[in-house]
Amino acid sequence: MEKQKNATGRRKEAVTRVFINRGNGSITVNGKDYKAYFPLMYLQNQVELPLKTVESLDKFDVVINATGGGAKGQAEAAKLGIARALIVVNPEFRPILKDAGLLTRDSRSVERKKPGQKKARKSFQFSKR
Repeated sequence: MEKQKNATGRRKEAVTRVFINRGNGSITVNGKDYKAYFPLMYLQNQVELPLKTVESLDKFDVVINATGGGAKGQAEAAKLGIARALIVVNPEFRPILKDAGLLTRDSRSVERKKPGQKKARKSFQFSKR
């Protein structure tokens, strides 16, 4: 791999651009180390999961630009982006990542608010008199 490879990951309102290079295993998100950017352990595990699955946690340097959404959405978008970038690097990773369920785009998002209602499905309190 002579050039850096890139991919996009999305989840809820979060969008991440992932750039992957050969390296020693550093992962940076918006200029910070991913452990500082995602202080919660389960979010760190989400970001590491595709690299652990193909057993290349210390073989690639990953740079992630994350925008929109919250911490969980960004972490899961980064997971999808890293998985897609690994396939660009080596197409043989595809069956491994697919079996682990890392290539599925989670399309669930917030339902829109309806007019005449308090939220998407919740109504205003009914008053008989």
